[in-house]
Amino acid sequence: CIWAIIPLVNVYNFSVCPIAHSVEDGEGMRIRDLLRVPLFWLAILLMVCAGASELSMAQWASAFAESALGLTKSVGDIAGPCMFAVTMGISRTLYGKYGEKLDLMKFMIGSALLCLICYITASLSGIPVIGLLGCIMCGFSVGIMWPGSISICSGKIPTGGTAMFALLAMAGDLGGALGPAIVGNITQRAGDDMQKGMLAGCAFPLILMISLLLLNRARRRNN
Repeated sequence: CIWAIIPLVNVYNFSVCPIAHSVEDGEGMRIRDLLRVPLFWLAILLMVCAGASELSMAQWASAFAESALGLTKSVGDIAGPCMFAVTMGISRTLYGKYGEKLDLMKFMIGSALLCLICYITASLSGIPVIGLLGCIMCGFSVGIMWPGSISICSGKIPTGGTAMFALLAMAGDLGGALGPAIVGNITQRAGDDMQKGMLAGCAFPLILMISLLLLNRARRRNN
């Protein structure tokens, strides 16, 4: 009942919060028009990788802390997904406060690089504390990926409208489903070796970082 206070407060916050419309009614692009824009497909890829990078670690953090790092169930739950969520919240709070002073593209590239380092650290480290630290810091690295990808796309395609945001959200959910599934499948095939599954998860932030570098290069060329 105490925890229920938080969503009740947010009901009030959202009810009085003004919502700015990205485009005027009837001026948003149709789906078939969006599908003809190459940048939109790159944004879809960003969202898939963002969702996969976030949920692969979030959903498997507890099991990873127990099986691969040898921690107890209680410690694994608190130090795994709980601290992951805390650091992710810190990342989004910091960007929400100081975002106007930061270059979103560079911040996203740095976050993708940090996420890749965290996955590598968690999967290859033989020291439980360092592996756990990789899990925790991964939350900080993925905090900006999902909202950042949407911001980049909305800035590049200002007339995308509702259809664009709906498809981007669907792509993020798709990545959030595929990522943990791939990590779990590889873990099972490797004899329930969670570290090998997490190592396979490195592909998601790596693809995200390469895509952002290509997008940043195109931005410089246009400038």
